[in-house]
Amino acid sequence: MKLVVLVLLVLIAFAANSVLGRMAIGWGYMDAMGFGLLRLASGAVALVLLVALQAARSRSKGAGETPVAAWKDALLGGAALTLYMIGFCLAYQGLDAGLGALVLFGVVQISMFGWGALRGSRTTAGQVLGALVAFAGLAYVVWPSGPVQVPPGAAALMTLSGLGWAAYTLLGRGAGDPLRASAMNFVVATLMMLPFMLFAAASLHASPEGILLAVISGAVTSGMGYALWYRVLPELQPAVAATIQLSVPIIAILGGFVFLAEPVGLRLALGTCAVLGGIALVIWSAPRAR
Repeated sequence: MKLVVLVLLVLIAFAANSVLGRMAIGWGYMDAMGFGLLRLASGAVALVLLVALQAARSRSKGAGETPVAAWKDALLGGAALTLYMIGFCLAYQGLDAGLGALVLFGVVQISMFGWGALRGSRTTAGQVLGALVAFAGLAYVVWPSGPVQVPPGAAALMTLSGLGWAAYTLLGRGAGDPLRASAMNFVVATLMMLPFMLFAAASLHASPEGILLAVISGAVTSGMGYALWYRVLPELQPAVAATIQLSVPIIAILGGFVFLAEPVGLRLALGTCAVLGGIALVIWSAPRAR
């Protein structure tokens, strides 16, 4: 039950990022790249402070020291997080939000299922069927009602973003200290993202409201959410971790209804049932230990 509660908190945090991003960028409070950078920097500051507080409370010798190997892991985690953030921010400038979610989570699913298979993680036929049902339900909810246009460049960027998030998720399965690992990843990703801001300098703009939303998204729903994600990942099979994330756009749509007064209807209800049913099938069909 504790694991279920923690996973639900993670999914709500991920969905809250979408709502906060739509508020900041969609309402013109801040540009996409600036929002992404401030989100990373705020998360880095919050996580570093928490790590320092954790080290101060620990009176064991060597508390606060970080081995060189941890920084090597942080370079990989930071690079994956940077790839996800940059691809995500740039892709949505030319890609419909619904199609973007499909490309992103489709790539994440395929990558994590494939990696799990390569690493010897057993995937049952029921899990594959459940993942397909959940993805079909998500497609039914977010598929645009008008003519579909998929710019190749934006789709490629979102594909890279999905690969970045899948890599970030898989790297988290080996994190010994989720809080410290997340803090180091955010610090490295913030530094890596700075050079890319030169290309977006002309479009940078921010208001107090946008800055506040970016800080909340970074320090709370990203920083704390990602650290918690690293906490629960070792207890989840890759197939399960990949599929449960398909519920994030559904939760985000519900959040948009509550906080942004965005319309919902029967389509959302039917699609949500399919997504939840598919996720339940994936979890129920997971191989049982003898």
